[in-house]
Amino acid sequence: ILFCACENEIEQIKAFSPTENLPVLEALNFETMVTDSGVVRYFLKAPKLLRFENDGESYFEFPEGIELVQYDENKQIISQITANYAKQFERDRKWEAKNNVIATNAQGDTLKTEQLFYEENEGKIFTEEFVRIIRPDQTITGVGFQSDQSLQNWRIKNPKGTIYINVNNQQQ
Repeated sequence: ILFCACENEIEQIKAFSPTENLPVLEALNFETMVTDSGVVRYFLKAPKLLRFENDGESYFEFPEGIELVQYDENKQIISQITANYAKQFERDRKWEAKNNVIATNAQGDTLKTEQLFYEENEGKIFTEEFVRIIRPDQTITGVGFQSDQSLQNWRIKNPKGTIYINVNNQQQ
């Protein structure tokens, strides 16, 4: 019986190990639907999807952009978000979209910003960056934004520009 073993210095082994973070999964022209009880709730489309796992942390990266559409139970579009880059943190259930982020709601309001976060657990969308909201009758700009996930109930923290308010002058 012959036993053979080799002994290596840990630093020598590390020299041959890649220092960059490499994806464990890569998908091109990725499309998926998320359903709830057989009803389509979300449609996600991305030219490239990468999945990374580091020290128990895993996340998805969409380096070439993303399109995410949310539907109601009648398959009507509630909201839609596009961005040139996105990242999904699985454990924290948090998304980050950046670079030319455009979000629209069912009423046609369009939000434009450079960075937007979505916290799935709270159903909250927000940013501390400059935002522009384009509505059919006005454009509102400001810094800082918060909304529900369907972009129905939103507010700008530091608004700028003309804001129109409907006032009912009828007395009863």
